[in-house]
Amino acid sequence: MDAEIEQVYVERGIEGVRPRFAYPLIRLAHTGPLTIRELAKSLDRSHSAISQTVAAMRKEDLVTSEPGPDARTRRIDLTERGRSLVPFLEAEWRATHETVAELDGEVPYAMTTVVEEVRRALERRSMRQRILHHLVEPPR
Repeated sequence: MDAEIEQVYVERGIEGVRPRFAYPLIRLAHTGPLTIRELAKSLDRSHSAISQTVAAMRKEDLVTSEPGPDARTRRIDLTERGRSLVPFLEAEWRATHETVAELDGEVPYAMTTVVEEVRRALERRSMRQRILHHLVEPPR
């Protein structure tokens, strides 16, 4: 699904933007500059995941990263390019939510319910733990 969302961007002439950028860019547009930790918390994502996303967004000239109030923090803000994309990204976000709701009506089980159940199962026992339980390494 992400590849097809990205194709929507490309068809609109938006190069270098990944679907995982949409929510952070929209959040920054509504809140103003945030530290990586603040942004991660507001999106319910890990610091590491947001740090990686911010690095990728910086490469695409979507955000800036400036020193924060202390030496350990960085404040993230939108560039002009990032800000200019937010109205489209908000429209795409709404369209994607409507599409998921449409799909939920077409299949015998709600995708959103399945995703939530998988998230809960992974909270009980992580993917890593599950893989390690089944992993049989070849002899050396």
